[in-house]
Amino acid sequence: MKNIYLDNAGTTPMAPEVVETMTQMMTEVFGNASAANSFGRKARGVLERSRQIFADSLNAKNANEIIFTSGGTESDNTAIIQTARKRKNQGRHLITTAIEHEAVLKPMEYLEENGYEVTYLPVDENGVISLTDLKNALRPDTILVSIMAGNNEVGSHMPLTQIGEIVAKSNAWFHTDAVQAYGIVDIDVQRDQIDLLSTSAHKLNGPKQMGFLYEREGLDLGSHLMGGDQELKRRAGTENIPAIAGFAKAVELEQAERETLQKRYQGFKQQLCDALAQNGVSFEVNGKMGADELPQIINIWFKGCQNDAMLTNLDLAGFAAAAGSACTAGSLEPSHVLKAMYGDNERVVQSLRFSFGKYNTADEIAQLATQLAKISQRIKKNN
Repeated sequence: MKNIYLDNAGTTPMAPEVVETMTQMMTEVFGNASAANSFGRKARGVLERSRQIFADSLNAKNANEIIFTSGGTESDNTAIIQTARKRKNQGRHLITTAIEHEAVLKPMEYLEENGYEVTYLPVDENGVISLTDLKNALRPDTILVSIMAGNNEVGSHMPLTQIGEIVAKSNAWFHTDAVQAYGIVDIDVQRDQIDLLSTSAHKLNGPKQMGFLYEREGLDLGSHLMGGDQELKRRAGTENIPAIAGFAKAVELEQAERETLQKRYQGFKQQLCDALAQNGVSFEVNGKMGADELPQIINIWFKGCQNDAMLTNLDLAGFAAAAGSACTAGSLEPSHVLKAMYGDNERVVQSLRFSFGKYNTADEIAQLATQLAKISQRIKKNN
């Protein structure tokens, strides 16, 4: 039986077109983009064309607002820690949310250990902050507000435009971890008044260890790494031309298919829920099913079924899913996202995340629903 992959929020398979692009780069464009020779100029051309693709995808003011990084973690760390260092004389207060990825939460914890104060905004049962809470949390010494664009576990989509309007009236800069949302939903850094934005290629059928940080012109955070003067002295290290070109190709492919994929993923969600209901499965969706949410993620509470048992049985049946963030999958701790939404109860240890990708089919969703019904019934019977 063919294994069925439904953990695309963890990572996605590289698109064949991306593999082809990267292979061509590795064999034909091997020069150092900083070198003053023909090989270097050829690499530099690929670098800058890709940079423009990313800038255009966000409606950035100019291409030099894009800084290439090794992915979401480096981008988040750079945005948060470098802002704290640069603006420490203006204040030592930061705001984030209780449901951020560890790549945001851990830098915040690090700053707390070093004399900064962090406010963690709560979320409602839909995984969304209160704008009133945000307004009330802002202070004259707040230097950064870091709120994710879309949650990687439940798919909640934050109101970036409204958040941007609020933060713009304060002394703070606005950073968003857009790793799970970039390319999937529309983000406009001008409209949303975003100062810093993090991305990662492997969430969009691109290569791992590749991403970029959008840094609004004039912020001048400087390099988080010590070394050469690459990326206009903002990120030391020789640029990874094959990965950058592969990421650019992935973004172009996603943009061409965005509306089609959004509708397909939303259809998968409804199909799965309808089939579970028809099979008598006792379940609830964590968060909302609305069109405003990230379309590729659905998180479901299977009442009375522990998620570790569900995952093991699904894996044995050939289905890949998740109980939370792939980056904390080795932990036995319940999801901090679900705890923030629903409190510390059985729901947080009886929920699974299914995340769709461009290569999934309606037939695979039908097979998943059938297996989930069988597995949940078996687990309840054994209990």
